[in-house]
Amino acid sequence: MALTRESLAARIDKALGRRPADLVIKHARILNLATGALEEGDVAVAGEIVVGTHESYDGRVTVDGRGVVVVPGFIDTHVHVESSVVTPAEFDRCVLPRGTTTAVCDPHEIVNVLGAEGLEYFLDSAGDLAMDLRVQLSSCVPSTSLETAGARLEAEDLLRYRDREPVIGLAEFMSFGDVFAHDGPTLDKLIAFEGAHIDGHAPLLSGYQLNAYAACGIHNCHESTNVAEAAEKLKKGFQVLIRDGSACKDVATLAPLLTDASAPFIAFCTDDRNPLDIAEEGHLDHVIRTAIAAGAPAAAAYRSATWSAAKGFGLNDRGLVAPGYRADLVLLDDLETCRVRSVIRSGALVTEDTFPDRAGAREPVGYGSVKLDPVDESAFAIPSGGPTGPVIGLVPGTVLTEHLTLTLPYADGLRERDLDADVLKVCVFSRHGKNRNVGRGFVKGFGLRRGALASSVGHDSHNAITVGCNDADMAAAINRLIEIQGGFVAVADGQVVAELPLPVAGLMSDRPFEEVRDGLRALRQGVKALGCPLEEPLLQLAFLPLPVIPHLKITDYGLVDVDRFELIAA
Repeated sequence: MALTRESLAARIDKALGRRPADLVIKHARILNLATGALEEGDVAVAGEIVVGTHESYDGRVTVDGRGVVVVPGFIDTHVHVESSVVTPAEFDRCVLPRGTTTAVCDPHEIVNVLGAEGLEYFLDSAGDLAMDLRVQLSSCVPSTSLETAGARLEAEDLLRYRDREPVIGLAEFMSFGDVFAHDGPTLDKLIAFEGAHIDGHAPLLSGYQLNAYAACGIHNCHESTNVAEAAEKLKKGFQVLIRDGSACKDVATLAPLLTDASAPFIAFCTDDRNPLDIAEEGHLDHVIRTAIAAGAPAAAAYRSATWSAAKGFGLNDRGLVAPGYRADLVLLDDLETCRVRSVIRSGALVTEDTFPDRAGAREPVGYGSVKLDPVDESAFAIPSGGPTGPVIGLVPGTVLTEHLTLTLPYADGLRERDLDADVLKVCVFSRHGKNRNVGRGFVKGFGLRRGALASSVGHDSHNAITVGCNDADMAAAINRLIEIQGGFVAVADGQVVAELPLPVAGLMSDRPFEEVRDGLRALRQGVKALGCPLEEPLLQLAFLPLPVIPHLKITDYGLVDVDRFELIAA
């Protein structure tokens, strides 16, 4: 609602205590992010704005704040909503009650599948939500030239959306190799968004390369996985976004960097986090409590999750419990463990009635996106010049992989898996109907003793990927993936052990997040029964085709040496 003389005068009167505020939290403790102190007082709200603190107020609606700590609403600075495997409306229902009142999303998963149609879906969906979902324009569609995506967006395609609400800027710029090579279309995107916000993605970059990357106007990164890497980025002016998702868990490692001095230059993000992990652990509330448990000062952790995040993305109307700031507030029973009692979004208490009825929800897009013919066992043969060659090495808890060289069983010109050494076949099938590419290789670390897994979630081009102990089960898993038009599948002895259909672009369910949560739990149990010890095996699988994360990956083109950014023989 636009501000008028009358509404501003009413706001002033409520701040002065001349008139009752619309909502007052009485007798609360307020976390002062400027000093780190807990201070007693009321919080008065008029409309969507905090109008008074630390004084005594009357309100038309009163919330008993005794025993409560009031902090600003949490801001997730980098998230792929699609990786929650639910639609934006269900993501809203899932995370807002946990205190995440704002999220900055990059819809490049769906955009790599559907192009502008997927981007439009997210831009439109953002306006339907109770939380504030800001959108970054996907900068890397496709992410690289070494994979087949479903779409391509150039600088001129993105410029059409630059000034559209709720766009903030350009999403994570992953193709740093193309930056250093002066690739024309890549440079055009950076030029087109000069002066706007540009998100970073710079895993293990350092020295001159990190300088060159920052010189392009990129000043944050969520890919730091060790203290030295993050410290160099802080030193060179980056805002470090400390991540804790379902696959990548960096908070405990990077928490020593988070101090009262560094907090203004650090924020938090989840990147990729599914509803089961949110239900069992939390969302940004989990990130905050994990940071504090790892030794970060509580005030610094909350400052990073709120004020620092807001400043880093130009959201200057939020991030403090103070007059004139948006009334996005979280009421905590306990500061150290970030135990959320209730949430206020835009001045209103969040309840189940806060969220639109599913019957009136925006219709998802991207049904029928798995355009792949059925396969048989012959598709999984891996020709090779000898028994010794490259193998992808999983690193649990991160999307980084090792580039191993191993000797495997070999006969008739074919390398084979070695179950005793925990080396399995992994194959990627192009699924966008543009070609019939199949990338083939080997991976160590899944721990499967039987069966196969398959997924249509394969960052970032989202082709179909499978890993397995035998070719027949791998074929059955891919064929089931085609039948359900995307999702996660576990197969053993030719039979489906567990599955979760994701028919919306092969990335998201069209069901309530509670059903998806339960489906993920059953899927996790089914995969463990096949011998896999990994906490998130299907997410680890989904990141194997991501050729912008070191060191060895696989796409529908084949194995990619990420360090040299070139295809290599299997």
